Amino acid sequence: MLSEDQYEGKDKVLIVDDIETNRLILEDIIINMGCFPILADSGETALELMKEHTPQLVLTDISMPGMDGYELCKILKGNEETKNIPIVFISAFDNPQDIVDGLSYGGEDYITKPFVPKVIEARVGVHLRLHEAKQELMEMNRRLQISVDEQLKQMEQEKKHILYTLADVVAQNSDYQKEHVERLKKNCRILAQGMQLSPMFEDKISDMFVDTIELAAPLCDIGNIGIPMEILKKRTQLTKEEAAIMQTHTDIGAKFLSAFYVNNDYNDFISTSVDIIRHHHENWNGSGYPDGLVEDQIPLSAQIVAIMERYGMLTEEEGCSREEALDRMQADAGIKLNPAIFEICCKISRQLC
Repeated sequence: MLSEDQYEGKDKVLIVDDIETNRLILEDIIINMGCFPILADSGETALELMKEHTPQLVLTDISMPGMDGYELCKILKGNEETKNIPIVFISAFDNPQDIVDGLSYGGEDYITKPFVPKVIEARVGVHLRLHEAKQELMEMNRRLQISVDEQLKQMEQEKKHILYTLADVVAQNSDYQKEHVERLKKNCRILAQGMQLSPMFEDKISDMFVDTIELAAPLCDIGNIGIPMEILKKRTQLTKEEAAIMQTHTDIGAKFLSAFYVNNDYNDFISTSVDIIRHHHENWNGSGYPDGLVEDQIPLSAQIVAIMERYGMLTEEEGCSREEALDRMQADAGIKLNPAIFEICCKISRQLC
């Protein structure tokens, strides 16, 4: 009995034939090639053996009791783990239809009886080399894909860094407090997590949504980069014309972000960011801008940011305490703010930054 250790590192060839003489002849040829033969007297036995040994090539007779070679081929080609193993059919020379049928089931080649050792060695050698080359190519593609994915991730991180840098500049130009953006992102996350516990929102707020809104919220006013500085820094009431210009920051920001990622997949981060940028000034009753959306027409992410932005403005710019801010926001519930989300906000308000 041959020891597998003796052929460690060598190609394994599974020989499947219900006739012992055929198996022994093929075994000798495979050994002479320096390969490790694995013998099976049926398709069922072959499948069992493959649970322990993964061959680089399968030689299988077509006509066998029970599972024939065709069925074995279909099973192997239908399995993700074995579909790339080449299969060579053993066929009687006087039955060419066997060969045609075998190739149609996914077999790579055939050898005929009676066996000619040199022909078998040549056929087996070719398919072993092709299999090795294919495996090397697949591994090369795998490594290349990993490299490409890593580069894409790096590019995404660099783009996000640029966006956050721009958002910081916009915040400074708008005279926001230094901690404004950081508080906004943390509070949006806290509110979204609170909404996960509500039957009304639990099917709409996933863990990925929570992570994404934390990343996207700081970009809400990035469109201010296109607003004249004198309007951004004006402390008296804006004129009607100035207010109209100011309101364009939602459209400017949404278009900017979409163009910034024009060559990338429109992933959750981008779609959520665009929703927030464009719609965080919409009002629950439809009186907001830019599209006058009503109630649930407003993206959920934008509704969350709207509430947390209002809370931040009251506690930062107007110096309100938590209780005072919530009292003043109560008047906007059902008008500007989603009343259900505001109710959750009140319940978890002690957790807010």
